[in-house]
Parts: sequence; structure tokens; C-alpha cells
Amino acid sequence: MGIKKAEKAKIHITGMTCTTCAATIEKGLAQTPGVEKADVSFASEKASVEYDSSKVDLAEIAKTISGLGYEVATRKSIFPVSGMTCASCVARVEEALSSVPGVVSANVNLASEKATVEYVEGTDVAEMHRAVEEAGYGLGSEATTLEDVTTASQREIRGLRNRFIFALTLAMVIMVLSMGPDFTGKPYMLWALATPVQFWIGWRFYKGMWGALKHKTADMNTLIAVGTSAAYFYSMVAVLAPSLFAAADIELGLYFDTSSMIIALILLGRFLESRAKGQTSEAIKRLIGLKPKVATIIRDGEETEIPVEEVQVDDLILVRPGERIPVDGIVRQGYSSIDESMITGESIPVDKKIGDMVIGGTINRMGSFQFEATRVGKDTTLARIVRLVEEAQGSKAPIQRLADVIASYFVPVVIGIAIVTFIVWFFLGPPPSLTYALLNFVAVLIIACPCALGLATPTAIIVGTGKGAENGVLIKSGEALERAHKINSVLLDKTGTLTRGEPKVTDIVAASSTSEEEILRLAASVEHGSEHPLAEAIVKAFTEKKLKLLKVSDFKAMPGHGVEATAGNRQLLLGNLALMKERRFSLNGMQKEAEHLLSQGKTVLFLSVNSSVVGIIGLADTIKPNAREAVEALHRLNAEVVMITGDNLRTAEAIAREAGIDRVLAEVLPENKAKEVRRLQDEGKVVAMVGDGINDAPALAQSDVGIAIGTGTDVAMETGDITLISGDLDGIVTAISLSKRTMSTIRQNLFWAFAYNTALIPVAAGILYLVFGPTGVPSGLHFVFGNYGFLNPMLAALAMAASSITVVSNSLRLRTFKPARFEKTIEGGERMAIDPVCKMQVDEKKAAAISEYRGKKYYFCAVGCKKAFDQNPEKYLVEKSK
Repeated sequence: MGIKKAEKAKIHITGMTCTTCAATIEKGLAQTPGVEKADVSFASEKASVEYDSSKVDLAEIAKTISGLGYEVATRKSIFPVSGMTCASCVARVEEALSSVPGVVSANVNLASEKATVEYVEGTDVAEMHRAVEEAGYGLGSEATTLEDVTTASQREIRGLRNRFIFALTLAMVIMVLSMGPDFTGKPYMLWALATPVQFWIGWRFYKGMWGALKHKTADMNTLIAVGTSAAYFYSMVAVLAPSLFAAADIELGLYFDTSSMIIALILLGRFLESRAKGQTSEAIKRLIGLKPKVATIIRDGEETEIPVEEVQVDDLILVRPGERIPVDGIVRQGYSSIDESMITGESIPVDKKIGDMVIGGTINRMGSFQFEATRVGKDTTLARIVRLVEEAQGSKAPIQRLADVIASYFVPVVIGIAIVTFIVWFFLGPPPSLTYALLNFVAVLIIACPCALGLATPTAIIVGTGKGAENGVLIKSGEALERAHKINSVLLDKTGTLTRGEPKVTDIVAASSTSEEEILRLAASVEHGSEHPLAEAIVKAFTEKKLKLLKVSDFKAMPGHGVEATAGNRQLLLGNLALMKERRFSLNGMQKEAEHLLSQGKTVLFLSVNSSVVGIIGLADTIKPNAREAVEALHRLNAEVVMITGDNLRTAEAIAREAGIDRVLAEVLPENKAKEVRRLQDEGKVVAMVGDGINDAPALAQSDVGIAIGTGTDVAMETGDITLISGDLDGIVTAISLSKRTMSTIRQNLFWAFAYNTALIPVAAGILYLVFGPTGVPSGLHFVFGNYGFLNPMLAALAMAASSITVVSNSLRLRTFKPARFEKTIEGGERMAIDPVCKMQVDEKKAAAISEYRGKKYYFCAVGCKKAFDQNPEKYLVEKSK
């Protein structure tokens, strides 16, 4: 327990409905250890809390309030952080931010160099900046744009490159002079050349070390500064006072080349590492780059081009073919085909008509249209995606905690090993023992690499979450990404998730005296104008047939049974079996057909004309295209697939059979879905609940991984641990596969980081002397291991740089991840393809032309597209891959 630190905080609380709520929160806070006083105002919805920060923090206070059934209104901001070099830096920046009154949590990501800070209203952001600066780092502005961040990053990379070139040039000159013949003033020349490398180029290491020392800790900068300083100052003393070495009978040696080359090689590593780290964020940069710069708005009948930032809600915007849609909105005039692949991951363009939603950042493939802006600025789908991905990339996976704990002890342990190494070699090593002791001391300090430990997890999470976002899968946090790879039971809500969520006419059975088209025409004439879902499905099926409606009168609805109307001299009745039996109508032998459809879980409507049944219509909520393929893919990932629904068992089992689902949980009320999730968890399952994110919120929260599924702007992005922007089930397969691949990469990174340090620190300490012994190292290995098995410090610096680059490069391999993609089909079961030239949907059976290239068939909507493709296939295939 630390020294008592009295803090005050004002916390905005949501969810209170009366003064009793305020009293409940007050009582709960008063019972929290460390909280000295709590006043809650129902009117202002705020709590004034005085607490001892050595016993309790704001995160614990917020957790207490949440546990009482209320929520703390907090803000989450992302700040760029400069000056970090290793995992120890991350811990210090987090500690500095967490010490600011009002900060609930702080997560700092070394790979992206960003801090994600959650804080209550009224927190002094300037105090955050001061705290971080006092810790020896820089905290950028939250309002910093991507261009500013990218420019700053590129400026830093250029600076590292220029400093590396300068350091390498001087280091090479020093090495050449050191190996050349002696001449008057040579030691002073070497000293003069090494000094700017040590104190100008290497100043960043001294600055970082001083920042660490002020907080009584040590980091990567400490190792480099101490190691190079030891070699530099040893050599400086040898230049200024050579008599001291002669008096002590110590062989004189200058190691300016070692200190200079170490700094040069470490800068090379930092330069390459920074370039590689920049590539890990390419996905988020591409997402942000989707936003167009300008928009064409129509005001007072005139077209005006304005910056997209000036677009306002309700503005009417014109979009021409080939242009990007600037903001979210609703089509008001015209129609088009929109390429939404960059947002949803869905490669097939989506047809848009009046009343349909469009997403900012997507591409208008054909036709001009006008739409009304509904979401602009930070409220657009694209902006929300970017914000969620950035927060996910700034979060930490549980597996990273092990690396963080080890990194916190790593540098002090390494310094201890280096000191022991120096003592052992100085007192027990062969002559010149001081030389070997010094070089091994420097090698141990330089070769140790906490950077690899610090980068192992965050770089993989950045690439993994970015890759998911590119394919319409938003993974909210590193924790969700880690948990997803353990999923072995996927619970699918039926309506709207597994199925389309709307009924569709699947069967029409006509008596011998009439036809299927006539049955549909009569039924649609009766139902025309009704808003009942079954009525809309019948009218839609009729519209697709392009038939003419009959004029009806005397319409009457019978809730729960059906409808009736008169068409000329015919009395029409459309309803369920109970209605037919109530009216004692003749079924004309159609009951057997009806029972067959009912056994398939379909809704059956009987059509009677003048008291005699002439036909039946079967309707069902059909499963989504490729649902069966997605279920099969989940089985290949060793996941059991369970369907949960409020429907009756017969209907549910029919859908399950069609989709190939393992288990069915039928007749489950919405409020009981969370209990079913808990039952599966009690069986030892790691459960992913997949729902629409609205009615399934409790079940999503109860599950190990909640997956909210939706379409475009309608999706509730803030619900669940993972959000699928596209309504396709292949996103579930993509999410689990991506999680498995990312976790595999993280394990590889951590193994490399641990193995590297475990193996090479003993080598740097000179353990190979036990192998080679006094007889010495073979002549071919002298440059690497000297005469007696110690590691050349310059090679230690090279190895250290290679370690970090290896980890980052391994994470970048995640960019090759291929998402789950199943062939799309349309309602009739036909295969759909994409014309590679115009990017339009093409029914393979109705394609205007077909071409084969490199063993693959391509389908075209027009002969002209085929001709263009045949002239230069690579042009269109490259564009598609981009």
C-alpha cells in the first residue's frame, strides 16, 4: 500500500431514473475501500467522489458503478506518442497517463506509437501532456490528422536515415584508421571523429536514459547509453592518460570504432524497424484514404463543389460514375451499382435505388444519382470504422501481459548480468582481462533486446485488426482477437442472421382447374396494399412475374386468420387452414400438399374462390446465400454450430437441416437467449454468439465472443466484440480464421523474442569460452568471437537490430491473409460472377460472353467488355486486386 494520495473526481453517470438510484450509487461507492466521500446528484447526473488513489483508482470506481447497474460516461481519445523505444517506455507512459486525475485507463501501443486514453468528463488534457513530457516523452494532439501523423512519421524516418548515414560514414573512417599504421595524433583524431557520433547522433539514447533514471527505472536507452559510453570513455582515458594503463600493466586499447559502429548499427535497426512498423498500419491508412476530398452538392438547383468537411446533414449531393460517395445518405433520385468492397469486404457491387442507403467512401460504378446526406464528419460509417479499428489497435491482448511483466524486469536483470560478466572476465579471464571484461560487458548490454518483446504482440494485432477491417470484420480489441481463436461453439440467431429475416414465396400449388400464375395473381390482388410481411412477400413475387392485378373490392382483414375480398363475381379468401375449416370449404385434396410444406417449416396459405380451395402458397424465411458453405467452413475450424430461435421446433429443424447445423434450440424467448449461452459455457464450450446486435444484446454480452452482424450503415458497430459490416456469414469464418492466424503469429514472435535473448545473452557474456577454452577460437571465427569466444560488440548491435526487424517482418506476413469467400448465388440458385472490366454482376448462365485466361473463366455482361479484357487481361486483373 502506497502513501495516501487524496484525489477528487466528478463523474457523469448515465442510467439513473430517480433519486433512489442516486442513493444506491452513493451507498455502493461509500462501501468501496479507498472511497472517502461520495455525493451523487440525480438532477445533474454527476457524482463527486473523494478517494485515496493509493487504495483505489477511477477504473475500480467506474467498475463499482457499472456493477450497480449504471454506466460512467467516459470519453476515449487516441494520442500519438513520440520518443518510445521499447516495452519499458510503454509502461512508463501508461504510468504517467494513469497518474492524471480523471484518467480511467491508458493503453499505449509501441508499434503504432499511440496512446488510447479513457477519461471522465472534465479531465485536464493539458495535464496528460505535462505528465508524459515529465516522463521524457511527447504526447501529440488528439486532433492531429492522419496526414500530420504520417508526415511526422516520415520526417522521423528521414531523420533516422540521415543520422545513420552520418554515423556509419564516421564509423567506417574510424575503423579504417584503427586498422591502419600508427601516426602522430592518431588517437586524438579517432577521439575527435567518435565524439559527434557518441554525443550528437547518440544524444537520443542519453535523453531516454535520463528520463528513465528520473523515474528510478531503466530501459533500452539505458543499455545502449551505458554500453557505448563504457567503450567510449575507456578509450578516452586511454588517449588522455595512457600512463595509467602502463602503471597498472594493462594493455592499451582504443575502442572508438566499437562505440561508433554500435550506434550506427542500432540506428540502422531503428530506421528499418520504423519503416516496417509504418507498413503495419497500411490498412488503417487505406481506410482513411477512402474519404474523398470534395463533394458536389446541389443548392438552389445549382451544382457546387465544396470540401467534404463542409457537407451538412440534409444536403443533396450529386455522384457521377466512377466517383467516391463522400458521406452516408439515402438515394433520392436515380439508381446505380455501388462497389462497397472496401467497407464490407463484399466483392459484388450492390444495386441502389431510391430510398436505399449509401455509404461514404464507396465507389459509384455506373449511373449518376443524387442522395441526401444523413451522416457527416465523425458520424459516417467510415469514420466510425476507423475510430473502432484505432481503438482496437491500441488495446492489449491478455497474452501481452506476460511479455509486459518480463519486460519490466528485463533491463535491470540484463545490467546485473553485464556487471557479473565484467567481474568474472576481469578476475578470471585470460590476459588482457580488462579488455575482455569491457568488451563482454558492452556486448551483453547491446545484444539484449526488450524491443522484440515489446513489439511481438502489438504489431500482429495492428496488422490483424487492420486486415479484418479491410474485409468488413471489425475486431474491437486485442482481447476479443485472442479469445476468438479458442471458439469451439458458434450460436447463430435464426432470423436476420442465418436467414434473410423476411418471408419469401417458395411454393405455389394449383388445382387442376387453374394455373400457378393465376393463383399468384389472385392472391396478390387480395393482398395488394397490405403491409403484413406475408402480404408483401406475395406482392413482391407477383411483381417479379410482371402480371396485372385484378380490381378488388369489399376487402376485409381477419387478424390471425387471413383476408377476403371480391373480384368481379368471385369471392376470394386467402388464409390459414383453421380459416378454411371454420368456413367448411372444400380443400380439393390439397391437405396432403399442405402438410408436406408444413413439415418443412413453411407457412401455408390457402386460396379459395367461391368457397372452394383452388391453390396453396408456401412461404418461408429462406437462409442467406452460402449459409451452408459457411456452416461447413465452421465445422472445418472444429466449431460446433448451434441455431437459436423463438420459432417452433418443426420450423427450426427444417432451417437447420437446410443449413447443415448441428443443434437446434427452438422456442427460446429473447430474454432467455443469454441463459442458453450460459448452458453451453457450462458444457465447457467457448461460445461465440452471432446476432443482430439489437435484440440479442444480453446474449452477446454473456458469450465469450459476441459477434454483431448487420449490413452497411444499419449495423450496430458498438455492439459485441466483433462486428460484421456485411450481412454474410462468411465474415464469421473470416474472424475466427484471422484470429487463429494472428495468435499463431504472436506466438512465433514471442518465441523468437524469448529464444533470441535466452540464447544470445549467454553468448555475449562469453560462455563459449567454456567451449573453445584456452586453446582459442579457430581463425575463421576470430571476427565473430575474438580469440577466446567472446562476441564482437558490433555484431551484438547488428543481432539486436535484426531481432526487432524479424518480429515486425513476421507480423507483416499477416497482410497475405485471405478471407473466407464463397461463391455467391442468386435466388434461383444461379452462380454469380463479376465482369472484370465493368465490375458488374453477371449470371454465369446468362453471360453475354466468356473468356478463359490462365486456366480460369471470366464472364462478361457485354461483348465489348470481353474484347477489352482479351486485349489486356492483366490491366483489369491488377485493378481488381487493388
